[in-house]
Amino acid sequence: MSKTERTKAHIIEKTAGIFNTKGFIGTSLSDMEKATGLTKGSIYNNFKNKDAVALAVFDHNLQLANNLIESEMAKYSTAKEQLLAYTEVYLDNVLQLSFPHGGCPMLNTAVEADDTHPELRERAAEAIIDWKNKISFLIRKGVSDGEFRQYINVEQAALTIFATVEGAIMISKVTGKVEYLNMIMGSVRKMIYDLE
Repeated sequence: MSKTERTKAHIIEKTAGIFNTKGFIGTSLSDMEKATGLTKGSIYNNFKNKDAVALAVFDHNLQLANNLIESEMAKYSTAKEQLLAYTEVYLDNVLQLSFPHGGCPMLNTAVEADDTHPELRERAAEAIIDWKNKISFLIRKGVSDGEFRQYINVEQAALTIFATVEGAIMISKVTGKVEYLNMIMGSVRKMIYDLE
């Protein structure tokens, strides 16, 4: 890694939790300076502006979340097991410690950026479609392998599973009630079993 690449990585890693917790609007330049130990000039010598940092940070946080979820899902071989593992990631207290600080970057970014930051909104939308496609792939695999019944509306099932998981996270986070997360994830698991 060159010095520039190391500095960029440092800025991304040190501000990742701040952007994911406070959001784009809530994260100030002084937050970025304090977290990185760098001056405004040093930060903006490596990134064009705050937008560029925010986009790089979103990509970083999303990659962390994706790696964690996908590594847990990869421990299983069947479509049903992998879909169930997807829900369990959000319930496992140990795994939660490996999640990006502030929680799910797709949820956090989508909620804030829908009306305020078109580029971040687009990145969040791409991530959502990517996860919808991953879930759709698993459902199709389950149908093909005879694990799930034929004639499932795959797109609808995938979007419903994804939206319910993200909604569960949001409701639990806003209310501070983990039991709501557990109850809703129970409903998601039932949806997965109902695919059989």
